[in-house]
Amino acid sequence: MSRKIAGFLIILGVFMIFEWVNLGFNLADGHPTSFYVVHGILIAVNIILAIVLGIIGWRGLRGSSAGGSAGRSGGGSVGGSVRGRRGDDG
Repeated sequence: MSRKIAGFLIILGVFMIFEWVNLGFNLADGHPTSFYVVHGILIAVNIILAIVLGIIGWRGLRGSSAGGSAGRSGGGSVGGSVRGRRGDDG
């Protein structure tokens, strides 16, 4: 993952957390309980999604700064051994 995409994911995650927490505080009184339940679920799901995007971006940023090619070669060797086993079975 490029540093640009990783940075975008981190910024997007921070923005989503800010946006949905702000929405939660700005919900007006006087709505039925179902309104608050639905919006509470939406807020919780979107905050979880934002955290996941931030973690993916953070790992991508760390991976690209620590030498992203090392991670790719490690994945290739694992895939190569799996393919080798499949070839032996058939």
